[in-house]
Amino acid sequence: MALPKIEEARRLSDEALLNAIVETKRELFQLRFKKATRQLDKEVHQFKHGRHRLAQLMTVQRERELAAAFEANGNAETTSPAESVSA
Repeated sequence: MALPKIEEARRLSDEALLNAIVETKRELFQLRFKKATRQLDKEVHQFKHGRHRLAQLMTVQRERELAAAFEANGNAETTSPAESVSA
């Protein structure tokens, strides 16, 4: 199974992004719980996928925060930090 792409996270709305972050954190918690109780057999790779997905989601969230702050300051002359990252 391939790792998720960040473009998928960028297509989400703000509300869907927050829901995905909460759900991913919940999945990682459940995986850690299964590992601690020795119920985890073949799903060890899910840790990597979950952490990767969470990092992507939180990156997109931060890009949007920076873009909103940039627009609030009215700095139309320079490029926004989020635009330079999304290239």
